[in-house]
Amino acid sequence: MSEDKRLPLDDWHRARGARMVPFAGYAMPIQYAGILAEHRQTRQSAGLFDVSHMGQLSFTGDDVPQALETMLPGDIAGLAEGRMRYSLLLNDAGGIVDDLMVTNRGEDFYLVVNGANKASDIAHIERRLPEPVAMRELADHALLALQGPKAVDALARHVPGVERLYFMQAGGFDFGGTRLWVSRSGYTGEDGFEISVPVGAAVTLAEAIAGEAEVEPAGLGARDSLRLEAGLPLHGHDIDEETTPVTADLGFALSKRRREAADFPGADRILAEREEGPVARRVGVEIEGRQPVREGAVVLDEEGSAVGRITSGGFSPTLERPIAMGYVPLAAAEPGNEITIEQRGKLFTGRVAKMPFVPHNYHRPPKS
Repeated sequence: MSEDKRLPLDDWHRARGARMVPFAGYAMPIQYAGILAEHRQTRQSAGLFDVSHMGQLSFTGDDVPQALETMLPGDIAGLAEGRMRYSLLLNDAGGIVDDLMVTNRGEDFYLVVNGANKASDIAHIERRLPEPVAMRELADHALLALQGPKAVDALARHVPGVERLYFMQAGGFDFGGTRLWVSRSGYTGEDGFEISVPVGAAVTLAEAIAGEAEVEPAGLGARDSLRLEAGLPLHGHDIDEETTPVTADLGFALSKRRREAADFPGADRILAEREEGPVARRVGVEIEGRQPVREGAVVLDEEGSAVGRITSGGFSPTLERPIAMGYVPLAAAEPGNEITIEQRGKLFTGRVAKMPFVPHNYHRPPKS
């Protein structure tokens, strides 16, 4: 543990009884009161997660959107100020180097990338970034995620104005004289916020938020079970550089303008898969019985040959049954199809299911 980097809130976590584990090069809190309790707390009220291991990157200079579009398949040039978009960092073959969030902050474009991929993402981007564009890692900022249906009530008491944001909107806000960047987004399927805060104010902000009656701290364990219920992929598990956006069922990240221009990495392969269908596709799976299947379990065909794999699996605290996600042949990817899964010599029956398993609870604008 001594070789792991310390989060700005490391002492804060330990003082609250967090069990710390190595993750993405950091000592990270996996749980406090227990994964089940923290999961339910987030679904019913609000959980506070420290995600400061994530990479926060700022891009400035001439033609930043155009530069980012050489690596991402989304419409970055059309992203309005204060708006954010889910996108994918692609390699030349169309494989997913990482998934990320990109925001137009007016003065710069702000990317948040996965902690486990931070160094490799930065190296990948640096190799492709034209000279007029400068990239800076915001290592002097921590990142907190306040998630749950009562997150807005707790945060608005300390950061007035955040209640006016809708899902995938962001802006700068004041907290006791400290400038925060707050987005209404997250990785749990619930309403909530991600808050970029200068390291020097991170403990004060965490103390203020966690002091609200609606909020309890939550760790990596609950974050993982929440994102699985929400059907959200984890890079390095459900998606990787061998996976394309179409295979991963992330085609929504390919904007219409970019598809028509076919000017993003791996466009020929990805657009052909959109037209013809991929060999396999990421799907949700409901497991019969009470025992979960885990990452690495194998999907079998009728002859017992391996034709797919489970990439994430666990017991859903909300649904009170085991769920999973993984890859199956395209012909078997329709919801309702029964599949056979082998794990450690034991056979399980699964049924392909629509995702998310638990409906998203994002705060969207009212329909006109």
